[in-house]
Amino acid sequence: MSSVSNMSESSAWSTRTIVIFIGVVLALALAGLGVLLAIMGYSPIALLRQGLDGLFALSTTQTMWYVTRAAGIISYLLLWLSTVWGLAVSNKILDPVLHRAFTYDFHQFLSLLAIGFIALHIVVLLADKYLPFSVAQILVPFSAPYRPVWVGLGTIGLYLTLLVSITFYIRKWIGQKTFRVIHLLSYLAFIGAALHGLFAGTDSPLPTVQAMYLVTTLSVIFLTAYRIVMSAQAKRQRAAQRVRA
Repeated sequence: MSSVSNMSESSAWSTRTIVIFIGVVLALALAGLGVLLAIMGYSPIALLRQGLDGLFALSTTQTMWYVTRAAGIISYLLLWLSTVWGLAVSNKILDPVLHRAFTYDFHQFLSLLAIGFIALHIVVLLADKYLPFSVAQILVPFSAPYRPVWVGLGTIGLYLTLLVSITFYIRKWIGQKTFRVIHLLSYLAFIGAALHGLFAGTDSPLPTVQAMYLVTTLSVIFLTAYRIVMSAQAKRQRAAQRVRA
């Protein structure tokens, strides 16, 4: 049984290593292509806009508007689902019905999927003609021309989400304690994303969207409070057992 577990764990790590390697190679290739285009006098952002327009007819303001709104809301919901799923895993709520290895991998998958939709949200903002953002305005917190504070909180939330997601792949080297400490930043990432969406999102005045933010935030608060109560109870039980011993 132990050998099977070790084999599955090593297989999972090898798969993750391959995924990381492919991601790094693609990132470097894209960065190199961007630098080459800039040296040749072409604007990567302008070419991106032309390419998206050719593929999806994104020259209309309404199309860009719908895509960026949809990507933003979907990325927020995925980030929320990743947060509550992680809390459910740590509280062992799902253990009776789902294997712990599956719940952990699914938690990791949700985080990566959220980052993917955040990237789509950013790409569409860069290609938007009505209110275009530059790369610096998106990546440097509080430098955006539109609601800089709330957009900046969204940028910080993105960075924290990336940091937490990276720890999935380096957990073996940083140790369980450091992994858990860094994972606490996911709370700040979720808060930043919620504030960003609520105060920078153009759909926020809608009652349905406000209800979405209310329900998702309250669910995170409830599961966090449940975790704190259960942890305190477990500590008291261990202390009582030591006294009896």
